[in-house]
This record gives sequence, C-alpha cells and structure tokens, in this order.
Amino acid sequence: MLPILPPASDRRETALRGPGGDRNLYQRSTILTLLTAESALPSASPYRAIFAAPGAKEFSAAGFLGRMPLSMAGIGVVTMVSELTGRYGLAGALSATLALSAAVIGPQISRLVDRHGQRRVLRPATLVALAAVLGLLLSAHRGWPDWTLFVFAAGSGCVPSVGSMVRARWAAIYADSPRELHAAYAWESIVDEICFIVGPVISIGLSTSWFPEAGPLLAACFLAAGVFSLTAQRATEPVPHPRGQHSGGSALRSRGLQVLVATFMATGAIFGAIDVVTVAFAEDEGHKGAASLVLAVYAAGSCLAGAVFGVLRLSGPVSRRWLWGICAIAVSMIPLQLVGNLPFLAVALFVAGLAIAPTMVTTMALVERHVPRAHLTEGMTWVSTGLAVGVALGSSAAGWVVDAAGARAGYAVPAVAGALAAAVAFLGYRRLRPAPQREGSGADGRQDREDRTEQRVA
Repeated sequence: MLPILPPASDRRETALRGPGGDRNLYQRSTILTLLTAESALPSASPYRAIFAAPGAKEFSAAGFLGRMPLSMAGIGVVTMVSELTGRYGLAGALSATLALSAAVIGPQISRLVDRHGQRRVLRPATLVALAAVLGLLLSAHRGWPDWTLFVFAAGSGCVPSVGSMVRARWAAIYADSPRELHAAYAWESIVDEICFIVGPVISIGLSTSWFPEAGPLLAACFLAAGVFSLTAQRATEPVPHPRGQHSGGSALRSRGLQVLVATFMATGAIFGAIDVVTVAFAEDEGHKGAASLVLAVYAAGSCLAGAVFGVLRLSGPVSRRWLWGICAIAVSMIPLQLVGNLPFLAVALFVAGLAIAPTMVTTMALVERHVPRAHLTEGMTWVSTGLAVGVALGSSAAGWVVDAAGARAGYAVPAVAGALAAAVAFLGYRRLRPAPQREGSGADGRQDREDRTEQRVA
C-alpha cells in the first residue's frame, strides 16, 4: 500500500521544525526552498535536483579536491621512494604505514568533528598532516635514516576523511528527502571513482617525469586547498553535537556498523590485492605502464554504475540490496582466475567494477540508519577505516603470493577476500534488518515503513 502523504503545507511546516528542532536556520530554509520547488522539477535529473541546494556545488567541488590525496598519496610514496632508493620493500612498508595510521587516527578526528564542528577540527588536523608530509618528502630527499620516514608517514595519518565530511553535509541537508539523499550519495561515489581514475595517473606521471617528490607534493596541495575551501563554507556545515548530546562511547558500538566495517575490511582486501596483482601481471605481459590504464577501467566501471544507480527509484529493504551488492562483488572475482591477457583482464575488471559504487551508496545509507546523528561522521569514517585496513592487508597478501607463485596465482587473493566478505555479510545480515529506531538517527522520519516492509518480506 502506498503511504498517504500529508498536505504540502504540513510537509513544509514539518521541514521547518525538523526533528528535535536541532537544525540551523540555513538548513531549514534550504529544505523549505526545495519543497516549494519540487512540483516544478517532476522530470528533472536527481543530480540536478540535489545541486539546487545553496552551497551544494561549492562544498562538493571542495570535497573533490580534498579527496584527491586518497588515490595519490600511497602510490605517490611508493613511486617516490622506489625512484630515490630503488627499495620496493621500504616503499611498500611506508605506504602500509600511511594507510594504517589513517585508519587509526581518522575515526578519532571524525568523532571530534561530530562534537566540535568541521572547521574547528579539520584545519588544525590538516596542518599537522601537511607538516608530516613535508617532513616525509624532506627526509626521503635528503636520505635521512629509515626510521624518520616511518615517523613522518605515521604522522601523515592525521589526514581527515574528507569524503565523510562531504557526505555528512548532504545528510544534513536532505535528512528528510530519501530520494535526494540517495542521489547525493551516488554522486559522491562517482567523485570517489573519478579521483581513483585520474589520481594515480597524475601522481605516477609527475614523480617519474618531473621529480620523485612531485606526486606526494601535489597531493598535499590538493588536501590543503580542499580542506580549507570546505571549512570556509560555514552555511552548509552540519550542526555539531557537544558531548552532552552524545549517547556515549564510539559509533562502533552499533552492531550494524560492526558488520559493515568487518565486511569492508574484506572488501578492501579485494581492492588492495587487485592493484598489486594487476601491476605484476602487466609487467609479466611486458606492458607494465598499461597497469594504470587497466585499473582506470576498473574505476570507470564503478563510476558508470554509480551514475546509473543514482537516478534509479528503488524499493525494498536497503539491507537486502547491500547483501546482493557484496555478493556481486564476490562473484565478479571469479573471471579474474581465467585471465590470459591484458584486454581480457580490462574487460573482467570493468564488469567487476559495476558492483562497487552501488554497494558503497547502499553502505552509506545503512550507516545513516544504524548510527545516531551525533555520531554520523564518525560512523562513515569507520567504514573508510575498514577499507583502508583491508587494502593494506590485501596488498601485503597479494605481494607475498605473487613473489611465491606468480602474478596469475595472485588473483586468488581477491577471490578469497570476496568469499570472506560475502560470508561476513550473510552472518551479520540479521544485525542490519530492520534498522533500530534510535533517537536522533539519520532516518527517524522514514525508517518505520521500510522496517515493516522488510519484516513482511522476511
């Protein structure tokens, strides 16, 4: 049965009041503007609709710049150190240190953001990260002892999760508009994939053709420009939730979030392993430089799927769509076991990429449902943390297998990781359905209908 909507005047009044009255005046007026204009946009693209919100284009553009280091830093450090020293073991260890440091520090930064606001936390954290990156570049250039490289790499983990900050802004604006929020999350997944298409190419190209430190240096410039531009936009900044408004503890206390993070650790291992094995496979084929193009095709598949997914009007339980997405990622690893040449590998990775962005969109929607609003940024960052840890583990495992048995055998690592991700998703599925009715959660207004639907399906 279709839900009976209240009159438009009542909907506008509800939007103005907001749940608990904790939105600022800007966000309330934004919602009113969008509700007033909704009848004029019946056939408009969802992407056009979401950018009707004042300031949306500006903070999304800033988020794009701030996220470029996500795809440039690790590969930039590997390229820089290997160019300067020829020591790939040291380069890989530094890249893993950088990823694990960000995985540990990132959620703590996001927890402070939830309590004190983005501007007050992100700017000093970014300054610390920039100082550490510059120290890393200087110590590598001057040939200082290895331990200094690891110290500065660990300090670089203060890089904030800019993607979580941007998604939190979308969630604040469209908290009561599920279709627009779905499109906004899809758009941000597209931006993520664009970063992973162009970032490594830029980083590797600069470090190999200009000077070794060029890639990480440009990544630091992108970080500074993105974060300081984002935090300058105060009107769209989510309202902070001081300690007294928190339910206590970490967002990771949520049983649903625990399932998402554990699943994405295994999913991250897929991504990390594919990067390493694809480079090794391309080298075996005599075209090592083609590895970046093949990986770009992988990201392009995800980007295309995310763009289509964002315009779909989907029904049914979100948790079930998430489970199917994880299973699709796992199954897409099977054809990789049959690769015989680079063109076949590119096609297989393009198909595999089709499941990534839709699953990420659904994951962020589940985080919004299972984590209280006062912990939303932290909850989103924990998912990124799970991915980062998985990437580090997958890269290490894949490197070991490639050294021991060759590049083709290395594709068994993402296959095993995919099976593990699917197993964790199945075992934890009950924790994701139905989503708990938590005071102050990101889905207070719409979760009842979805929960009843999911209970009937079950």
